[in-house]
Amino acid sequence: MNFRRKTLTHPAVFEGLGLHSGEPVTVEIKAGEHGLAFTHNGERFESIPENVTDTARCTKLGTISTIEHLMSAFAAHGVTDAEVMVSGGELPALDGASKAYFDGISAAGLTVLGERSVAGPSETIVHEEDDVRVEVSSGSGVWRFEFECGDRWPHSQHFEISLGARAYAEEVAPARTFAFEDEMEMVREAGLGQGLDETTAFLIGSYGYVNETKFEDEPVRHKMLDLIGDLYLSGVPVELLNVVALRSGHTANVAVAQKLRDAVVFSD
Repeated sequence: MNFRRKTLTHPAVFEGLGLHSGEPVTVEIKAGEHGLAFTHNGERFESIPENVTDTARCTKLGTISTIEHLMSAFAAHGVTDAEVMVSGGELPALDGASKAYFDGISAAGLTVLGERSVAGPSETIVHEEDDVRVEVSSGSGVWRFEFECGDRWPHSQHFEISLGARAYAEEVAPARTFAFEDEMEMVREAGLGQGLDETTAFLIGSYGYVNETKFEDEPVRHKMLDLIGDLYLSGVPVELLNVVALRSGHTANVAVAQKLRDAVVFSD
């Protein structure tokens, strides 16, 4: 299948506090012609699964944490080439989702560099570990996430979307990061989520949401947001895939991205 290579027409700059660290950080996205890459302290990391160094609570690429929200926005716009310059060791939380990144890329504009093609995957990729399962096949951009909490509220949420820039912008991009209220002591002790507040994140209590949500099913939509960003490490356009994920998180997502990257062939 052929797809268009796209980069930003003008630079896009984002400033804020690191999602987990709470430290000030600046990110500048510049036009590129050599894939997607992040640079920090002079080190450039191509955004591929092989360069992921940690998947605990976020996706870390080389020395740069929490890349998944920006990668998700790149995927929705079909950005294939860009240079991301990061002044700190983590991307900013901004709105706790990917809408700020998505809107910033929209404002910067997109330039088509040419075409590329991808062949595969020829068979459905299945990844299973414990109660996690992810299936990826060639398709038309139909993605489904099944968020299961067992005895915990909200117990079960399912979300399905036919991916396109407009659908993503309206149904996925605003969905913020979250935590369970009974985990907050552990989160604080670990020094996580320091760049978030009640407007950029939400808590799930024993019987309902602790603060206001943007969607009744915001948890599963945010899990979808993360899944899209992590799987885009494969380089395969999201609209060329059908995906079904059950209880998947960053670790499984990146493992699937690696399997997908190994199963396809790109050509110019």
